[in-house]
Parts: sequence; structure tokens; C-alpha cells
Amino acid sequence: MSVPFVDFKARVAAVRGELEAAVARVLDSGWFVLGPEGEAFERELASECGAGDAVGVASGTEAIQLALSAVGVGAGDDVVTSPLTAAFTGLAILAAGARPVFADVEPATLNVAPDAVARAITPRTKALLPVHLYGHPADLDPLLEIARARGIPLVEDACQAHGARYKGRVIGALSGIGALSFYPTKNLGALGDGGAVLVNDPALAARLRRLRNGGQTDRYHHAEPGINSRLDEMQAAILRVGLRHLEAANARRGELAALYRRELAGADGLGLPGEQPYARPNHHLFVVRHPRRDELMAALKDRGIGTLIHYPVPLHLQGAFASSGGRRGDFPVAEKAAGEIFSLPLYPEMTDAQAHAVAAAVRELAARRT
Repeated sequence: MSVPFVDFKARVAAVRGELEAAVARVLDSGWFVLGPEGEAFERELASECGAGDAVGVASGTEAIQLALSAVGVGAGDDVVTSPLTAAFTGLAILAAGARPVFADVEPATLNVAPDAVARAITPRTKALLPVHLYGHPADLDPLLEIARARGIPLVEDACQAHGARYKGRVIGALSGIGALSFYPTKNLGALGDGGAVLVNDPALAARLRRLRNGGQTDRYHHAEPGINSRLDEMQAAILRVGLRHLEAANARRGELAALYRRELAGADGLGLPGEQPYARPNHHLFVVRHPRRDELMAALKDRGIGTLIHYPVPLHLQGAFASSGGRRGDFPVAEKAAGEIFSLPLYPEMTDAQAHAVAAAVRELAARRT
């Protein structure tokens, strides 16, 4: 059975009528940027996430950048984050004018380890940026304690974690400020790009709205440097549709993840994703580990089963982040994981039969000896 890694056509087909109505509403309005759809989406998103406010922007990367800028991060500052994440986490730090400083990850969840974060802090550290990797919340309480003890803000990179919960609370603004991405692959995905900053401080929300719109206080008056990062009305209307279905979609992801866990338990050499008792993940990705990762991926591809690696090269080993001064061996847990992890197909439109087929193929191939 052929199983793609993701099926956007199926995602659209499931809500096509609602999407067409949303698009028509925007077309009929004649208003395409910073209008009523965006305002409605921001209200609905903030309510869903338990945040004081939400500020729509053009991408998840710029959501992180603007969140850092809003809390005072700038040139010459350090921001501590994970080396095992999408490069855009680190690029957002650079875009804010700061330098990424990395801390190793926990073996079970691959989220940044609080004790490693504490060791990575320098006199120039102006923010912590933990990533809720693969939709599993990072352990926020000890990280927040570290941030408070040093008087620095903690910005959550929740770009993969829409609807995930930490100790029963929806993540994203539990620290006071966090970033979301609406890239199409995300649990709450646009049909294009987009992002948002969740924030609990009204003054900070007002500043974010200025920063996303060139620093304008009113038309043609720019009080501070900002960027052009506005969530357009079409994507806002489409995201309002997705938001209505997010809880059900996440529940379906959870069912598929549970199926994988049952079917893959005890598979030869296969490591399953760790889940901590404090967390309710949104199962954005189902990431397994195997010492023969590349061989398994190639064999699965031959059977028509799509897989990807999230992520094959830790950030401290990439040229874009040479300023961090990282070298091979600095973060052994992240480096070892990067050589073994790969992601199996998991999306709400998958059938149980497809998931069973993937699991059966993985079990069989993992047991082979070369």
C-alpha cells in the first residue's frame, strides 16, 4: 500500500466547502490585509490557546523574530535554544540581531534539557528559546525557573505544537509569549504561509502589532524599526476553518500515534518517541529511531511509503550558525539522534489500514539483517 508522508489533497477535500466559503467571503469583502478576518482569527486563536492576545504575522520564523525583538533582544545578545530543530529557529535569532547559543537535548523527548540550558547561559544571554519539538511540550517549569532566576524572558517556539498541553494547559503563551507557525504541514496549517505570536501582556501585544507593520503608530509614522510581516486576510480566513477542526484533528493524530505504538512495540532495534507524564502532545510528527535509519528509509521508499528526517544536521554543525562556535562532539545527544531519527507518515486523513501497512513494513524491515 502506497502511503505518502503527507496528503494535502485529502486535507483540502475534508473541508473543501468551508474553505471555498471562507475564500469567497474574503473576495467579496475587497479587504485583503489587516482586516476583519485577521482580527477575528486573532481573537479565536487567543481564546483557543488560553492567551491574552494573538498577533498574526507572515510566517513562523518572523513570529519568533518579532517575539524576540519585542522582549528586547537585539544586536550583541545571546539566545539559548536547541541544536535539534528546524534551521528557521536559529535563523529567527539571527534575524533579530542576536547569536544562537545551543544546549543539548534530553534523550527521551529530544527537547532541550533544562540543566544544559542553565550551563549555556552567558552574561550576554537575553532570552531562552525552548522548542516544543515534534509537538511534545518541553519541560517548562524548570526552564521558567532558570529564566526568572536570571531575570531574562523565555519565548516559546511552539511552531510545531498547536493545541499541545503542558500540565493540562495549552502551550504557546505559558511563559507569557510564544510563536506559532501555520506552514501547510503544521497541525493548524494555512494554504500558504503564516504565523502568530501569542502574548499575555497588552503592551507587548501593541508593540508586536507595530513591529509587524514597519513600526508604524499610524499611517506613514514609524516610531521604531519594524518589518513587513502581516498575515493576509485570505490565510486568516482559511486558518479560521482549520481552527474549528484542530481539536478533532489532533485527537485523530493521537489515535494514529497510539496505533503505531502498539504495532511497533518491540520492533527490532526501533526506538519509539518518548512521552512525559506532564505532557499531552499534539503528535505533529511521529519520530522513531533506528541505527540503520538510511537503509530503512530507502526500503520504505521502494514500497511507496514516504518518510522524512527531522532533522539530519544539528544547527551547531551548519555554516549558517558558525557564529555559535559549535563543533562536532559539543552536543552528543542531539548529534547521535540526528543520525538515527526519521519520521513516519501521520496526518488526520490517514486511514487505519494505511497506518497498519506502514507499521508492518517498518517491523519487517527493522528485523532484516544486512
